[in-house]
Amino acid sequence: MSIEKVKAELENSVAYKRLYSLFDEGTFSPLAPFAVSNDRYAEVAAGYGEVNGCAVYAFAQNSDICGGAMSKAHAAKLKKLYELALKTGTPVIGLYDSIGARVNEGVEMMTAYGEVLNLSGKLAGIVPQISVILGPCQGTAALMAVCTDFVVMSEEGKLTISTGGEGGSAEENKKHGISAITAKDEFAAVEAAKNLVVMLPQNNLSDPYTTEEIPAMPETGIISKFVDGGSFAELFEGYAEGVKVGFAKLQGDTVGIVETCGGVLDRQACEKCAKLVRFCDAYSIPVITLADSKGFKCVKAASKLTAAYAEATTAKITVVTGEAFGAFYMAAAGTGASTDITLALENACVSPVNPEAGIIIMSPEKLKTDAKGREKALADFRANECSAMRAAEKGYIDNVVSEDELREALSTALDMLSGKRETTLPKKHSTI
Repeated sequence: MSIEKVKAELENSVAYKRLYSLFDEGTFSPLAPFAVSNDRYAEVAAGYGEVNGCAVYAFAQNSDICGGAMSKAHAAKLKKLYELALKTGTPVIGLYDSIGARVNEGVEMMTAYGEVLNLSGKLAGIVPQISVILGPCQGTAALMAVCTDFVVMSEEGKLTISTGGEGGSAEENKKHGISAITAKDEFAAVEAAKNLVVMLPQNNLSDPYTTEEIPAMPETGIISKFVDGGSFAELFEGYAEGVKVGFAKLQGDTVGIVETCGGVLDRQACEKCAKLVRFCDAYSIPVITLADSKGFKCVKAASKLTAAYAEATTAKITVVTGEAFGAFYMAAAGTGASTDITLALENACVSPVNPEAGIIIMSPEKLKTDAKGREKALADFRANECSAMRAAEKGYIDNVVSEDELREALSTALDMLSGKRETTLPKKHSTI
């Protein structure tokens, strides 16, 4: 068969069609397109090009060839792609759609699988990795996909560690906080990955892409008050719903956003926040935390969140939007979080302990009355002893701003912190 006929056959496959939809028109260059597996072309297409103007390496498992099953040749192409991404500091996007592995290749195939996993692990924290689940992804392939930074799932996809294919629906993975984005169909999933990758830097030594600044939009919700219009991309929506995390643009630059929306933070909420903070720190993306919570439900999970903030050396700004008491204040806004700038809205409530405990410690005599009197005493204590102004007077926060002033205050703070340099003692990694 002529080269032209081979190219036509390959480019007509589902994998190549998906890659062409991912990359900007005319920029895709295939990598090892003629590699053979068991007398047929390898079950994966790979290459490099540009996504919305950003350099990206990508692969797509080819379900048109043996169901996209992993083979030695399949793994060899992925290894080559990961090695190039590591050398060049370029993000990797994987489009998963495979029935599993070629078990007839036995130990050799499993060794190849392990080498791919190892390379993916080496890339972690060096270049962003995004997995897009468009079909079946199970067993070791699921492990490969989930070990990346973010998973995007089409509702048509299936992601499960079970080699028998049990479970793994998009809804299930969303519920358990595995998929960062759940999309209606294949097209929407690929578009979501494209939009996400341009929010991120090429690697841990480069800056995120800067876009044209768009003024904040007059919408409801505190995030919309300061980010560039319509730029907030929420992640892990539907998991730990008391917390919002995601990326946005502020004056054209990418920031990570953590918003705690009142109530008490449970294990899932703490893990959701910690993951975003750790990712941002790995790539020096500033973190803006909108703090409003009564505290923690689980001390073990709270320790993970505390460690994530304490270890992060990227620029960190906290805005107390509601309540911040005791352990939560220390972990997300105070010295425990090592925040660079701590702001508070005018109606915020900040205190070393919650007001109910504070009034017992500081003014117990005011509670020696009826229920109505105690309620008034507590309200007065909150207004006088736990107000944003009193917190500023005591040095708990750096400034008090209104919602209308928030965008300018954050923009100014980020400009000031743009040259932040902070060194830490050498170590292999933390233990929390």
